[in-house]
This record gives sequence, C-alpha cells and structure tokens, in this order.
Amino acid sequence: MKEAVTASKPVRSGGKIWGAIWKHRLLYLFMLPCIVWLLVFCYYPMYGATLAFKDYKYNLGIMNSPWVGFKHFKTFLEAPEFWIVMKNTIIISGLKLLLGFPAPILIALLLNEVGNQKFKKVVQTMSYLPNFVSWVVVVSLLTVVFTPYGGVVNNIREFFGKEAVFYMGRKDTFYPMVVLSDIWKNAGWGSIVYLSALSGVSQELYEAASIDGAGRLKCTWHITLPGIKGTIGIMFIFAVGGILNAGFDQILLLQQPANNTISEILDTYVLKTGLNYGRYEYATAIGLFKSVFAFALMALTNLVSKKSMEVGIW
Repeated sequence: MKEAVTASKPVRSGGKIWGAIWKHRLLYLFMLPCIVWLLVFCYYPMYGATLAFKDYKYNLGIMNSPWVGFKHFKTFLEAPEFWIVMKNTIIISGLKLLLGFPAPILIALLLNEVGNQKFKKVVQTMSYLPNFVSWVVVVSLLTVVFTPYGGVVNNIREFFGKEAVFYMGRKDTFYPMVVLSDIWKNAGWGSIVYLSALSGVSQELYEAASIDGAGRLKCTWHITLPGIKGTIGIMFIFAVGGILNAGFDQILLLQQPANNTISEILDTYVLKTGLNYGRYEYATAIGLFKSVFAFALMALTNLVSKKSMEVGIW
C-alpha cells in the first residue's frame, strides 16, 4: 500500500532538472568556462550602462553620480556630428551588407559544385585562412601594396610613366578598399554555415531534377537556394542587426586625416569622445543608443522575414 502511494506522488520539476544536470555533468563542465566568461565580461559590465543617464563625477563613482535622465542622448541627437557619423556608418555597413552578404553564399554554391575533393579542400582552406589574420596585419599589407613610396601598385604606375598615388588617403578609394578587404577576410569563413546547410539538401531532389532534364543552374535556383532559404534568412537578420557595426578595428586602422570626413563611424567616434576628451557618460550614451537602435532594427527585420519568408529567430 505504501509503495502504491509513493508511486502516485508527483515528482517535483526542480528535481528533474537537477537530475538531468547531474546526469550530463561532464557536458556542463565543458560549458562552465564559457558561462563564466559570459557573466564576467558581458553581463557584469552592463551596470556601467547606467553611466549614460548620469553626470559622471570621478570622486563619486558611477553609482553615486547624479542622474540627468536622457540629457546625453539629446545632446548627441542635436550635435552636428550625429548625421555625419550615422551617414558614414550606414553607408559602410550598407555596402558591406549589399556586396559582402552574398559573397559567402556564392562561395558555398561554387564549392558545392566541385567534384574533386582534394581541390575542394585546398580551396576551402585557402578561403578560411584570411579570417585568422588580424586587421593590423591586413592593413599593414594594404599599406605595403598601395604606398606611394615603393608600393607594388605605384611601382607599376611609375613603370608606365604615371605619377604615384596615395590610395590609402584618397576618398574615392576608401570605400572600395574597406568593402573588398572585408570580403577577402570574412567571406570564406562565412561560407562554412552555408556549406553545412547545403549538406542537408536531399540528393534525391537533384537526381529527380536531372531525370527531368534540369541543368545545374536550374537545380541551384529551384532546389539548392530554396533548401538553404532558412539559413540565409537567419543570417540576414543577424547581418541587419549588426548594420551599425561597420567594423571598428578595420576602419580605425584605415583612417587617415584626408579621409576622416567619410571614415568617422559610431564606434570610432565613441572611442575618441570617451578616451580623448574624457566624456565617458556621453560616449556611453552613444554606445547604448547604437545597441537599442540595432536591436529595434533586428526585431523589425525578424518580423518582416517571418511574414514574407516564414523564417525568424524568435
């Protein structure tokens, strides 16, 4: 009788959760360093966001400084630099999105058509390598190639009787240099996601299409792309959400006095405002404004994507 009562007693959900955690304790142990890093470097510093709503005093600290509400946000929105940095950020991010987003998809589609596995692995490896090169090295290489003092490009120009050109400081070459170097560095690594998605497309669809007389282009358009539509949609939502991240380290290293009017973006403006002028609360307000704007943009894109493509991240 006691056994029957014990068996009918409901099991607490908390006990089930802790039992599952203990059962998979080794997996959670592997996750522990990542969780600790996330808490220490991502969540703990978030209390500093309150600085955007305060008039920071060094002797009082962040928590004891007086509140000023949305004063710093209003100052930024009314500043003449607002439209300049916003325009530059959106132009650079928009060009990267327009030209850089399809690049990994194209690389994945081309690699998917390669039959020689050895050649495919070599091309994949070569396309991944630039991702592991820091922007400091990339910009140094660009400087060596395009410098007017012995650079390869200018040596060729001088060989044909033309004058040397300082490409790194010209406004008309800044945007192409930013976008092309970004594609070269990140497109190969980004193709990994799409190659994984392509491996899940059923081969029976290709066989049926080939029997019906469909060529490679038609198979790509009617089978491959619809098969990875969900992955493309998710990656596009994330890309739009990061549209205000124009590439801080890349832009900072490529900035020159001659191109400063078109290269000053939100991230570099925050750095200079906070560190050079000591306006920490103002710089924090700009950074918070950027984060909120990016989240709203990502939410809007997610809503449109769910209605048009039936794909969303939530």
